[in-house]
Amino acid sequence: MRESKCSVFANRFAAEENWSRGNNDRNRLKARAGDLLATALCLLVFCALPSASRAQVPTYEVTPEESSIKFGVESSVSIRGTFEKWDASIKFSSRDVTSAVLDIEIEAGSVNTGSHMKDNKLKGKDFFDVKESPFITFKSTKIVQTGPNTFDVEGNFTIRGVTKTEKLTLTSEGKGTPSGSLDGTMAFDRKDYGMTSGIPFIKIANRVEVNVRLKWRRVSGPPPLFQQ
Repeated sequence: MRESKCSVFANRFAAEENWSRGNNDRNRLKARAGDLLATALCLLVFCALPSASRAQVPTYEVTPEESSIKFGVESSVSIRGTFEKWDASIKFSSRDVTSAVLDIEIEAGSVNTGSHMKDNKLKGKDFFDVKESPFITFKSTKIVQTGPNTFDVEGNFTIRGVTKTEKLTLTSEGKGTPSGSLDGTMAFDRKDYGMTSGIPFIKIANRVEVNVRLKWRRVSGPPPLFQQ
């Protein structure tokens, strides 16, 4: 009889112990599931919200239809023209206006002087050599604010496959507003880029001047900060 009672108590104790152990396991599983759910919710919120740094960076878009890239060179016969096809971007890494990077890519073959003879000569090997070097590019490497709305922009200028550092002098209009413009001038010596030939019966200077007018609009982010 005693053995029977002891057996019952032992079985009951074992059952209670197993129930307690199972309950603890279930509690641990619930806690782990809760932790996983909380982590998942945090990740969803993090991904849904834009990063603070991205939200604080101005985003500009250049509008080509209101912009232009022109050039001119002193000569016995006027040589002035424009490029019909090009692309430009202005990208900021912070709100500091001098953190911007200006990138311009021009299709050399889109030159238009109003004269087929001049255009064909400029596209040829003696000048732009568009078959071997179809693009003329400028990418800024350093921007220095020189006045309330003026800047010296140093960058890598490439034409005919030759790259040298040149300076673009810019004036910015539209400070603090949703849209504005950049007007700039850059001058370079054509002979530095292998354009040493001339055009028959036309006397051409070595100095070439490029005039850039870029209309922009701010599509997101705050306006950039200028030095006072």
